[in-house]
Amino acid sequence: MLSSERLLLPELPLNVVRERLERPTFRAELATPAGPLSVTFPASWPGDALAVFPLLLESGGDAGQFILIDRESMGAVGLMGSKGGLSDLGDLEIGYGLNPECWGQGYATEALRALLPHWRATTGVRRVTAETCVSNVASARVLEKCGFVRVGEGWNKDDGPLLLWATVS
Repeated sequence: MLSSERLLLPELPLNVVRERLERPTFRAELATPAGPLSVTFPASWPGDALAVFPLLLESGGDAGQFILIDRESMGAVGLMGSKGGLSDLGDLEIGYGLNPECWGQGYATEALRALLPHWRATTGVRRVTAETCVSNVASARVLEKCGFVRVGEGWNKDDGPLLLWATVS
């Protein structure tokens, strides 16, 4: 399990995905190498990332998803992880969602700083990439603080215009 000053970052187990799709608020015991964690999952968890949960179940789980748990409250404040596998070029795309009430508190920046060394150490990873909506200035700022640079623009039918980001080797 990875961690930072304020956060515990265990991998997301499928039973938590199933539970969240069935109930908006719940408490779960997570098995970790350091022992069990009793975590509260509020209805707002995991923010925008909830949309990927049915896909995670369909695929049988996706290693590389991490729950952001506030150490003090033992409440889940977000989710951060890779979006699919490694590209042929060695790019690993990441994404994240935080509970709206946790926005602006530095959790995304702190979690990304803790997870970047883990992803960079993964065999075959040349660089870590991300996309943000043009209008999502806060998310772009998180990436900038963690050393990402803007490498292009894109578009998708759900979000419209996007900014493309990558770590510098």
